[in-house]
Amino acid sequence: MTDPNSTPKPRVVCCVGDIHGYITKLQNLWSNLETTIGPSDFQTALIIFLGDYCDRGPHTNKVLDFLISLPSKYPNQSHVFLCGNHDLAFAAFLGLLPSPSDGSDLSETWKEYEMNEEREGWYKGEGYENMHLQGRRWAGRMTGFNHAKNTEYKGSIYDARPTFESYGVPHGSPDLIKAVPDEHKKFLADLVWVHEEDGVSIETKEGLQNCKLIAVHAGLEKGKGVEGQLNYLKAKDTRIPKVEPLSGRKNVWNIPEELSKTPTIVVSGHHGKVHIEDFRLIIDLGGGIESNPVAAIVLPSKKMVLDTDRLAT
Repeated sequence: MTDPNSTPKPRVVCCVGDIHGYITKLQNLWSNLETTIGPSDFQTALIIFLGDYCDRGPHTNKVLDFLISLPSKYPNQSHVFLCGNHDLAFAAFLGLLPSPSDGSDLSETWKEYEMNEEREGWYKGEGYENMHLQGRRWAGRMTGFNHAKNTEYKGSIYDARPTFESYGVPHGSPDLIKAVPDEHKKFLADLVWVHEEDGVSIETKEGLQNCKLIAVHAGLEKGKGVEGQLNYLKAKDTRIPKVEPLSGRKNVWNIPEELSKTPTIVVSGHHGKVHIEDFRLIIDLGGGIESNPVAAIVLPSKKMVLDTDRLAT
């Protein structure tokens, strides 16, 4: 018999960092999560994927197949698929972003950044005339060395060539639009730019705390109202050429001060590192680099799980 005064066991929440086209890493990480959490809790867990499923790694197509299959394979789990800056750009090239709410053309997003067009080799092939800025940058041509990543560019500033090739077409080819299957297009079109979840438990120095969780690929901007940011993220406002909560760096690193009044977890990927400080969780050990592991964090324990963990099953 259940004790009516006992506290219900907190729900397990897993936040999975950037995958970037590495299917084997994703499969190994998934298996390690199941082993770490235990089959029963895993079956009913909330799994939040923090975005950036494509580019850099060789198997974007297989990664999307894997993610699309999860709701039918694990019907009692809940799945959230966040949009990363790479996913937004992939969707933009495929013409999957919603039209701007004010009726303007997506080409309006180019204006602020046109001085970079030549340097970044923006896409100017079939269909570019009304393409969101990030789609043009994604399928553009960028050569040379990426000092931030310490690697050569893979096709474009987004390293999108492996994504094109995973669908059997050369980088920058408009044939990609026909090559990507409809279920992948639907998946990309349905990605959310932000997710809010109430009643998420997390271990703190003071013990277990019940919090609100906000998951967004890069973070929330400091110095801008949280409500305004959440509103445009929920609306997928494509008038914005560069969506800072999906692609920013230093300006989205910390939790906005106004969220400190009530304990709020802000969890992101994107940054190419793991950073766990109080309620700010950044989970992206991989950064899309082949030699780096892909990571996830399990709440409430804040336990890190990697694809490279060797766990006894």
